[in-house]
Amino acid sequence: MKPILDGIRLVLIDLDGTLVDTVPDLALATDKMMQDLGRKPYGEEKIRQWIGNGAPRLVKRALTNTMNGEPDEALYARAYPIFEHYYSKHVCDRSVLYPGVLEGLNGLEKKGFRLGCVTNKPEQYTLPLLQKLEIKHYFEIILSGDSL
Repeated sequence: MKPILDGIRLVLIDLDGTLVDTVPDLALATDKMMQDLGRKPYGEEKIRQWIGNGAPRLVKRALTNTMNGEPDEALYARAYPIFEHYYSKHVCDRSVLYPGVLEGLNGLEKKGFRLGCVTNKPEQYTLPLLQKLEIKHYFEIILSGDSL
């Protein structure tokens, strides 16, 4: 029987929710946005349920308190820059690597695999996050949502 990874030379890994729990910082930015708009914040537990499909969808979910709602365009146009402002300043204040990530990356590297990080997160957030968590050096290629 052949080993599962036999013949594989490159491993591409997602960022948010795979390597890193970014919800604490995304939730903080979302709650700050809601407060700036004069609305009640939701808290991390509620916002965790909305993560996925990128920051624009997260903001829309917060504004409508639904998974697929579409907020008023003028409200969204006001809200999204507020979210971006907070998130850009706090992209890695509370985000953490999931348990076992460093051991996994080290193990793949020792076995000679080339590693890449692929994410829909914009590069302006991806690179500082990887750098601050001290894992950027593992990746030969980093593809962000806006880097193609």
